[in-house]
Amino acid sequence: MKPNIGRAILGGLAGTTVLTLLMYVGAPMMGMPKMDIAAMLGSMLGGWTMGMMMHVLNGIVLFPLIYSSFLFSRLRGSPITKGILWGAALWLVAGLMVMPLMGAGFFGTVRGGMMAAVASLTGHTLYGALLGGIAGRPEHRLKEATA
Repeated sequence: MKPNIGRAILGGLAGTTVLTLLMYVGAPMMGMPKMDIAAMLGSMLGGWTMGMMMHVLNGIVLFPLIYSSFLFSRLRGSPITKGILWGAALWLVAGLMVMPLMGAGFFGTVRGGMMAAVASLTGHTLYGALLGGIAGRPEHRLKEATA
């Protein structure tokens, strides 16, 4: 079974919104460093706006399509567990490859220490939980009336 693509994109929208709010608002309110992913991505793409566009495109379209098309049927567990596993995988890739390329060091520790790594993991797992929970919800179908 594959999840509905529309629900996967909706899950990506919900997850990206929560992750972005956590990075820009929640983390600083909890004493964690602000993680400006748009600025970091923008440093490679030509500015903050381009960085935010890439962040949103990845979170709402690309990652949900990969999850729903290739990973959902291969991962074990509930839809939320599958989403959390995908979110953790995204965190690993970001922390080991993307963040060092953007000058933030492994898992963003150059810019915020271990708190940045923990905040990033928290955000990515919340993203995955929302994506998985919304994308993997069973469809309710009306039974056709029989004559």
